[in-house]
Amino acid sequence: MDGQLHAEVALRLAQHDQRYTPLRRTLVESMAGADGPLTIPEILHTHPGLSQSTAYRNISALVDAGIARRVPGADDHGRYELAEELAGHHHHIVCANCGKVADVVPSPRLERALAEAARATTGFEVTEHRFDLVGVCSECR
Repeated sequence: MDGQLHAEVALRLAQHDQRYTPLRRTLVESMAGADGPLTIPEILHTHPGLSQSTAYRNISALVDAGIARRVPGADDHGRYELAEELAGHHHHIVCANCGKVADVVPSPRLERALAEAARATTGFEVTEHRFDLVGVCSECR
């Protein structure tokens, strides 16, 4: 795992008078190594020693410190991923059937087209954006 990521996470937590505990490190590493946002049950499945209440409490601290963010899906499960400044810019594709969420890295051409379309139709200068695609995953097809 990237030492720079851990240093940044520790700094952000310290700015919120929080410590970078081994459990929080485990949560950060789980999110950093995933192909998309994770539910708490998905994290617990790979780390069976963690309790659900402890995982939720610590993920909330990571969200409050701007390290992680909650990603809505098509179901009732909250999913979590590292903040964009830590993980890099990407979009999501959401399965309308099972709620699975996966990351999609857009091309620079698409990014420019979105910004140009927003400027042309609204006059807004885009400073950031979130873009979700909805479909049906290969397992649900």
